[in-house]
Amino acid sequence: MEKSKNLVSVFIPAYNEAENIPSLFEKMQKIISSDSENTYEVIIVDDGSTDATKAKINDGLKKFDFIRPFYHRRNMGLTEAMRTGFPNCKGEFVLFLPGDLESDPEEDIPLLLNKLKEGYDLVTGWRQGRKDGKMLASRIYNKVSRRLFDVDVHDMNWIKGFRKCVIDDLELRSDWHRFIVMMAANKGYRITEVQTKWHPRKYGKSKFGLMRFPISLIDVLVVKFNMVFGKKPMQFFSLIGALAASTGILGLIYLSFYYFFTQTQIRPLFTLFTTLIIAGVQLFVTGFIAELVVTLRADLENLKSRIDRQKNDGQ
Repeated sequence: MEKSKNLVSVFIPAYNEAENIPSLFEKMQKIISSDSENTYEVIIVDDGSTDATKAKINDGLKKFDFIRPFYHRRNMGLTEAMRTGFPNCKGEFVLFLPGDLESDPEEDIPLLLNKLKEGYDLVTGWRQGRKDGKMLASRIYNKVSRRLFDVDVHDMNWIKGFRKCVIDDLELRSDWHRFIVMMAANKGYRITEVQTKWHPRKYGKSKFGLMRFPISLIDVLVVKFNMVFGKKPMQFFSLIGALAASTGILGLIYLSFYYFFTQTQIRPLFTLFTTLIIAGVQLFVTGFIAELVVTLRADLENLKSRIDRQKNDGQ
């Protein structure tokens, strides 16, 4: 009895990559033709390109039957491209590759797939021989991320391979594509990396600007906060609120004794300590409201899960 083949979904976002698209499809055709163990689909999302990217994709549709294209009317960014592409991936394994050919599909697809088949849930590529203007920023970002999230991966934002269950479990918001590895690690998925060769661009320009670097570092802190306190915000707000209120109360006690013994008022300090008490109470109230929001969100997620299970049972 012939063994059934695994379906592999290759997700490729593209923005103004018209000159790279034909070579990309040719390389995918070579992979598909030489792989007897897997079948493939290529989910390509044209993220509002202003060049001939869409036309090149449509030309590819006439030659290859593995292409499944999706088009954005305007450029919306990588996270939105993922939100379009990932839900449409049908394969047991999902591979994420760029459309600029800095990653060679013929080299990297087997590397990612082999690691996934070893039992890992997520595999990241670690660029070797990289030589571009983003190396320093990338090194700082990855080092900070490893320390904050305790993830032993050197290159958080390069090519990736997933099991389908991982991408189904991801919550992607604006620009959160940078934190997929951290979010997956936080949920307990098995993660590893493979060394891959970096290829300089032949055509087009990088879409990454250095102005994104400080914003990315801020986003790292936001994601870390969300992971630590996202499901228990009262712990954060109650701690800060207690510190503020306690400082204010102790300060007012000190001022009361000071006034009793010296008959001298220090109005600026009185105002400060009173404000701290009010702020502490407000933080407590904010914590209660945040707990209610988290509870409501959990109830909605549970309801959605039940509805999805009912739909699956009915199919």
